Amino acid sequence: MKTRHVFSVPDLATAQAAISAAREAGLTDDNLSLIARSDIELESISDQHKEASTDFMPAALRGAATGGAAGLVAGLVAIAFPPLGITLAGAALLTVGGAAVGTWASALIGSTVEDPVRRKFESEIHAGRILVVLDAEDPQLPAAEAAIKAVGGTALPYEASTALR
Repeated sequence: MKTRHVFSVPDLATAQAAISAAREAGLTDDNLSLIARSDIELESISDQHKEASTDFMPAALRGAATGGAAGLVAGLVAIAFPPLGITLAGAALLTVGGAAVGTWASALIGSTVEDPVRRKFESEIHAGRILVVLDAEDPQLPAAEAAIKAVGGTALPYEASTALR
């Protein structure tokens, strides 16, 4: 499972040096991304390094769980009233339908919510600093972190599992 760590650097030159240092430490471009103010991203950061993720997948999973639970409860309540004529198969269909509607609605909302890293370090980004984001397996992280710190990166208080990314 990959773990996400975030570093702050003062400028684009340091960000490029951090990317190079992380590559030398064994990471690939798939493990590295940059987050910056929109004007910096548009003018200076290549598309392969832009981090543009949203809360889509976590929101979709939460919606599936919540919608499925609501559908299950509705199905069980409907079974309890025989005049409605709902069977166990009907309750199962209500569960699946609830999960589908919950997934759809939550995914729509989650797609508009910015990435947690961007939300947490909004002041760093607004100040013009560039965030270097590592998504890597634990054996690769120590060497990459040391390399980024050596070129002037500052570790920020963020560590999260990135199994869904």
